[in-house]
Formats: sequence, structure tokens, C-alpha cells
Amino acid sequence: MTPAAGRRRILAGFLRATVLAALGLAPQLLLAAPAQAKDILIFAAASLRNALDDAIAHYPPPAGGKIIVSYAASSTLAKQVENGAPADIFISADLDWMDYLQKRNLIRTESRLNLLGNRLVLVAPKDSTVTVEIAPGFPLARILGDGRLAMGDPAAVPAGKYGKAALEKLGVWSSVSAKVAPAEDVRAALLLVSRKEAPLGIVYASDAVSDPGVKSVATFPADSHPPVTYPAALLAGSSDPAAAAFLNFLESEAARPFFEKQGFSFRPE
Repeated sequence: MTPAAGRRRILAGFLRATVLAALGLAPQLLLAAPAQAKDILIFAAASLRNALDDAIAHYPPPAGGKIIVSYAASSTLAKQVENGAPADIFISADLDWMDYLQKRNLIRTESRLNLLGNRLVLVAPKDSTVTVEIAPGFPLARILGDGRLAMGDPAAVPAGKYGKAALEKLGVWSSVSAKVAPAEDVRAALLLVSRKEAPLGIVYASDAVSDPGVKSVATFPADSHPPVTYPAALLAGSSDPAAAAFLNFLESEAARPFFEKQGFSFRPE
């Protein structure tokens, strides 16, 4: 046998022994490896940002994982779920978009609950001198002048839908519909007012609390629009016990202060 052949034979034996050793250890390594941590992913209405972030900050995260929230208009999030976006929990700013997912078997119906309530308010920049009394036929168009009315897109965004319903009930929608600045979600509408790009906006009471750049100048009568209700549910594609535990926390008394501090009503009838 030549020296080169001998070296090749020795190397082959070494490699074979190494592979066999690795195969023998593989099951032990697999057993010893910790389970992959799984994050909890929540799709939540934009108006929940401050309150939900606060609640999450006071909740123990899943072992090795974290709680991630995607905030947007309920309509946008529901469409993402319908298109296959993976998430564990959906919290909508109205019943319609939760119903939309339920009809398509995309939520775990037994987990659905009405988590929060809210009020609809008219806001202005914090240094505005505008005074408004909301009543049937109130002169909103005259108060706006050449300015725009910031609100969520009335065609899809819950806050915009509530706002349009209220203005129709009060008999002033036709006079201001051409002045509406439709926003992608309620927080975007709030920002238009906070930046003084719009003299008035329709948002939730909780949004007015969250931004020091605005002030609430009037509250819409409760009977001028459907009740503002935030349903929550586990999504059909989620089987993570940690997600179910977190949803249980959100509906518990321990979570109540975080929502009420931001102007929400807790567990409305």
C-alpha cells in the first residue's frame, strides 16, 4: 500500500467514526435542546395602542418569547387575517369586522367576548378656541369653514363608520361630507388634528386622552350612533395556550385599570 493510499484509508476511517458518533449523539442533543419559544401575535385596533401597551408591560411574557402587537384599522387587520396572516388574537373596534371573520370560520367562536366600550368625541388642537354643542342640525360646516374634518375612512374604519352614522342621525352629514379628510385609521385622524392640519376631528374618547396635542370639545350623544364595542377573540389558526392565557388576563379585573385609565369602559353589557 502506498503512503498516499494509507493516508486516504486513515482519513476515511476517521470520517466514518465521526459520522457514527454524531448520529449516536443526535437523539440526545435533540432531547436536550429547549423547545423553541413562541411569540404571541395580536392584531389590535389602532385606538388600543396606549392601553394595550400598558397592559402588556405589566404582564409576564411567555417563557423565552414576547408579545407582539400589530396596530391598524380593524378593517385592514381583518382582511390580513382573511388573506392568511398568522396571528393569535384579534381585537376589533367594532362588531362588524369580528362578525366578518366569524362568518368565515376564522376565529374560535367560543373565545369571543365584548372586551371594551368607548365614546365618540369631537376634538380640536389644544390651543383652539372653538366651542361646539353637538345637537341635531348643529352648524358643523360653518365651524369648519375652509378646514377639513379628520376622521377614519367612513367606508371601512370603525371610528369613521360611527362618525358618519352620528352625523347622519344629527342631520349634518350632507353639509360636511365634502369636507371630510378620510384617514387610514383613527390614530391617523387624531394626528391630523394634533398637527393642526385639520381644525376638528372625530375620534374616540380614549384617543383624545392619549394625545396632549388635542382636546375634546364635545361628546356625541350615545343615541346618535351604534354603541362603540370592542370584541376580542382567539383566531382559528392559534392553538397556543399562552395566547389563551393572555386573552383571559385582558378580560380579568387585573387588566381593568389599564383600559379605564385611557378612557375605555370595561366589559360593557
